[in-house]
Amino acid sequence: MNHQKRYLAICAISVIFLFTVASVGPASYSKAVNIYEKIRVLNQIISIVNENYVEPINWDEALDGAFLGLLDELDPHSSYISRDKLETVNEQFHGKFEGIGIEFDLLGGYITVIAPVVDSPSDRAGLQPGDKIVSIDGEDAYEITREDVYNTLRGPKGTTVLLTIRRPGQEETFDVEIIRDQIPIYSLISSFMIDDRTGYMRLTRFASSTSQEVSEAVKSLRAEGMTRLIFDLRTNSGGYLEQAVNVADLFITSPDTLVYTAGRKAEMSEVYVASPKRGYGDFAVIVLINRWSASASEIVAGAVQDLDRGLVMGETSFGKGLVQRQWPLKDGSALRVTIARYYTPSGRLIQRPYDNGTRDYYEDLGKEDREELLDSLRMDKPKYKTKRGREVHGGGGISPDVYVPLPEYTATTTRLVGHPRRLTFNWGTDYAKERKADWKDLVEFNRDFQITAELTENFLTYAKNQNVDFDRKELDKDISYLKSVLKAEVAGAIWGKSAYYQMFVSNDPQVTTALSHFDEAAEFLVHH
Repeated sequence: MNHQKRYLAICAISVIFLFTVASVGPASYSKAVNIYEKIRVLNQIISIVNENYVEPINWDEALDGAFLGLLDELDPHSSYISRDKLETVNEQFHGKFEGIGIEFDLLGGYITVIAPVVDSPSDRAGLQPGDKIVSIDGEDAYEITREDVYNTLRGPKGTTVLLTIRRPGQEETFDVEIIRDQIPIYSLISSFMIDDRTGYMRLTRFASSTSQEVSEAVKSLRAEGMTRLIFDLRTNSGGYLEQAVNVADLFITSPDTLVYTAGRKAEMSEVYVASPKRGYGDFAVIVLINRWSASASEIVAGAVQDLDRGLVMGETSFGKGLVQRQWPLKDGSALRVTIARYYTPSGRLIQRPYDNGTRDYYEDLGKEDREELLDSLRMDKPKYKTKRGREVHGGGGISPDVYVPLPEYTATTTRLVGHPRRLTFNWGTDYAKERKADWKDLVEFNRDFQITAELTENFLTYAKNQNVDFDRKELDKDISYLKSVLKAEVAGAIWGKSAYYQMFVSNDPQVTTALSHFDEAAEFLVHH
């Protein structure tokens, strides 16, 4: 099989080189001649392989793998997207699809509602966290595959689907007819007031509607009395460059450069300047980042830092400073190719080195001593100045103004909280089903309800009954964290996903640390 893939990789290279040669200009003619010579040899090899290879060849699968391998030689972010995956990839950034609108998982063989999308058909139909879909249009849905879930629940706007639901705490199943509609995919997953003056926003991607979502959230929070904001970009892997520019623009009130790109071709090089009338300058800002904050999120963090608009806290970010453009291919697949590098207002290149290959490039993120290693190399990195003259470094992500490490939890705790059978979710949903009337709202719930030692033991007994083993001594080290997760799950089961995040954030050590640094963040307001 290795021989097969080797020959097929050659075939893929031939195909791509043919495209390249067709695009070269006169200046590249001598190189093109050499490429043509190689292509003739490659085509001969491909012909021999195709006619004589000992095994049948799955051309689609092997060629897709070969395309990926070829692009991997360029940089870690140029990529080939197969036809099968392209629709899902595009949905994430176009911000909508058509269906019933649920976040789900397959638990115990059944489609289990984790949360209905706000104002979606499933939300309007009254589906709740924990509901299990036992049949779809009369067909048994037990042990359905994820692919079949998408195929049966999604469909054109205006069409109907009949679901049979089993709800926790109810003996009888019931039917719900849902009319499919266009479902927005929100990139701003949480926006609320932590206290009477502190707003909080959590952004997970930069999609086509992101800047509008953030703008509306800022207006809403300001109306509620916000005078300071925690803008959470942790684990935000990026998205559209233009959306990053528009989001950064919301925080800048001076006509400064937000980001600029430089590519091989002149048309790939652009300077993006703030529009002062769009920006808000009347509240302090802290941007939270971590090692998985990449690309577009680094543009926003870099602009806030370089223009001295606010404080950046957390870990050093991912370090993705390459801009890709996507081209559709004739077979329905797509090609993403790096066309430029981007730079922060001070001139920093955020892209970190990838000379050792893609594998090392990603494995570096998982190193426990990553921050210490970066610190040891920082003095050798190029130095730049922010608008007010603070020193910052390039060549490896955005370094936070205040380093706040990720909390470390034991392997037992991580396994229990992140268990694929969603133990905490199931327990929280079950606990909440008979207690929804105990609290009039989330404020009262947060004030009056605590996960007691008795409730913790109740959860652990449930986990044992699910045949999940755990080390009690290890778990006791993280008992406060476990309690915060369980409380958040109960809140989410009653009031939805936003309530889950509000409870979880209130016990997030990085957020708690950020709250203690607003005096520093407010100093930027005086000089901005």
